[in-house]
Amino acid sequence: MRFAGIKHRFRPWFMVWIIVMWCMLMGEVTVANLVGGLLASLFIVFALPLPAMPVAGISVSWGKLFIFMAQWFVELMEASIKVGWLAVRPQEVPKTAIVKLPMRVENEFVLALAVSLYNLQPGGTVSDIDIANRMLTIHLLNADSEEHLEREIAAVRKLEADMIAIFERSHP
Repeated sequence: MRFAGIKHRFRPWFMVWIIVMWCMLMGEVTVANLVGGLLASLFIVFALPLPAMPVAGISVSWGKLFIFMAQWFVELMEASIKVGWLAVRPQEVPKTAIVKLPMRVENEFVLALAVSLYNLQPGGTVSDIDIANRMLTIHLLNADSEEHLEREIAAVRKLEADMIAIFERSHP
């Protein structure tokens, strides 16, 4: 019996990453941990293969990506402080909202990345993705006023524009 697709499943850099992560989880680099990491990586790569990511046609604007990540980190700190204040402030619990917003990115990988980045920020969570129509259903933590709601919608629009600028710029 021939194992179909073995050539497509073998990803050496992925295996190296798994071995490194295994040693980090174990807390030290020893021969036993390296062998254990190798066995774990072989099992993961061959028994639990991941589908190929649809990354064809993606080009990365590295400068824009680094600027975006710095801005995203600052926004993460600001959002954490805001949500922390919502939790301890001496007022009623804020109203929440569920909104549907389009995410006009072409590539599914970029869409998944955008949703992950949004979900990592405190204050809102993507609860449903309509991939065919590129529509996100988002649960917002603070929708006390129209201003709060508009601010969150603007944040999604900015994320969309940033993802397009970083990954889906047009080629001359």
